[in-house]
Amino acid sequence: MRLFELLGVRPGLSAVIGGGGKTSLLYALAEELRREGRVILSTSTKIRRPAHLPTANPDSLPALAALLRRERLLCLGSPWPEDKLAAPALPFRALTEAADFVLVEADGSRGLPAKAHGTHEPVIPPEAGQVILVLGADAFGRPIASVCHRPDLFAKLAGCGPEAPLSPERWAGVIRAEGYGNMIYVNKCETDAAWDNAASLARLAGLPVIAGSLRRGIFRAV
Repeated sequence: MRLFELLGVRPGLSAVIGGGGKTSLLYALAEELRREGRVILSTSTKIRRPAHLPTANPDSLPALAALLRRERLLCLGSPWPEDKLAAPALPFRALTEAADFVLVEADGSRGLPAKAHGTHEPVIPPEAGQVILVLGADAFGRPIASVCHRPDLFAKLAGCGPEAPLSPERWAGVIRAEGYGNMIYVNKCETDAAWDNAASLARLAGLPVIAGSLRRGIFRAV
């Protein structure tokens, strides 16, 4: 089964939030979905401009439709300093009218594998029919302070100190406390310990969990 099928990605808008690995997941999903229909990759925050994809920022639905007639996969965003892209000129509602699948990176984590969300995060478009929460298995067993964006908040939600190791139990507690997402993807599962931790998280988090390795191209439900 392909990754987008395992994650239950359907036509419409899917938002990706959480820790590091969001952009890589979006790229992998976009490559699969371009065989299923027209795909737009975008952001509600900031992303790096993808060197391997055509990028644009049309300001009208007819202009976007014309672009999608030429390209099955297109990245949309407004130019931002440091070769980044911000939210596109068109509203996300218009994107869903033009494309079969719209994939939106709706969160930032400074590249860290785990995070807690501030009051202004995540920036999930109201059109999102699905929200995938990304976690990095390389965070398990390491101090929260070293692997988490907003570690003090994460530790508070987990009921421990920031120097405590990040266990499946603590991570599940944060997920339940925040209440974001309806599907979890655990990346970088490349050791038996990582798979075991992902399975433990799945028993505790109260959400479906898909685990795998984008680098190795292996995925399964746990």
